Amino acid sequence: MVESSAPKALTDISSTEAFLTANSIAYTTVKHDQVFTIPEMLEKVKFEGASAKAVFAKNLFLQDKKKKENGFLVIAAHDTAIDMKGLTKHLKVGSGNLRGGEVEVMEAMLGAKKGALNLFAIINDTAKKVHLIMDHKLMNESEQIAFHPMQNDATCAISNTDMKKIIALSGHEAEIIDFSKFVSEDAGKAGEEKKTAPQAKKDSKPAAAKKEEGKTHAHQMGVQYTKEQNFSKWYSDIITKSEMIEYYEISGCYILRPLAYYIWESIQGFLDPRFKKNGVSNCYFPMFVSEAALSKEKDHVEGFAPEVAWVTKSGKTDLQEPIAIRPTSETIMYPSYAKWIHSHRDLPLCLN
Repeated sequence: MVESSAPKALTDISSTEAFLTANSIAYTTVKHDQVFTIPEMLEKVKFEGASAKAVFAKNLFLQDKKKKENGFLVIAAHDTAIDMKGLTKHLKVGSGNLRGGEVEVMEAMLGAKKGALNLFAIINDTAKKVHLIMDHKLMNESEQIAFHPMQNDATCAISNTDMKKIIALSGHEAEIIDFSKFVSEDAGKAGEEKKTAPQAKKDSKPAAAKKEEGKTHAHQMGVQYTKEQNFSKWYSDIITKSEMIEYYEISGCYILRPLAYYIWESIQGFLDPRFKKNGVSNCYFPMFVSEAALSKEKDHVEGFAPEVAWVTKSGKTDLQEPIAIRPTSETIMYPSYAKWIHSHRDLPLCLN
């Protein structure tokens, strides 16, 4: 094991660079606008000199839903295809159990914030709760690799040798996986099945039989309908059986389970800096609107009245006027805009 002079935790670019310097690791850092995706990195992050050919790494934090006390940090080349089905089978965590880890857990285990996960974060896993998985391509074919230094408005390029040194300094034993084998194995099986299947038999099946076969396959997967048969019910099956959404006892209300909320957080993380870059500010309006305000917009009442829930009591006391529950209603927003905008000097008003 390599002796480390690492700080207690890597939290930002300063602590990361201090750690690299203390351990005689050469690096090149470029600063840029926040980036949240690989396409953004490829477009916005430019190195010069020896680091110009640095391979950008993509980083995934995964969890086994049945063993949430541990996690997996997957580091791969940006153009490596990661087959989750193949990885799930390889890690033997059980079908459907491997999924994107919760942001809060990732921060607790690795000290990495959303959008800034990276190899350096493995230094923070002193409890050894994270299993490190490295792409064979990065470990054996890439001379320079680029990671975020704990924040996604900067990218740091280091050599392959120093990348391996960091893994040694962390005290983790990295599992090296050739992800291309997952894809090629599946492709090979599919090709073999296609080759051995009698052509005449395949073509001789009537359309009705094929449709019934598709229905049977869908049922085996726990989905009762195919997309072609009943799109609405197929979609409901997909979002519930994938454990994204749970229906609630009150009509119109749903529980966003961790996977769905992770997607929502990812969308927020992707869009928020873009909104702000364009001068748009975030704000929040109430979800209650008075009957009088809602009635001012007759089109609203005609279109939404059947869907609106009304609050008529406060405790055991009847309200003088019923209150409608209507989030994002124009009848809530525009009266406020009228108070804020008095002339052209108050424009533009850009709100999300």
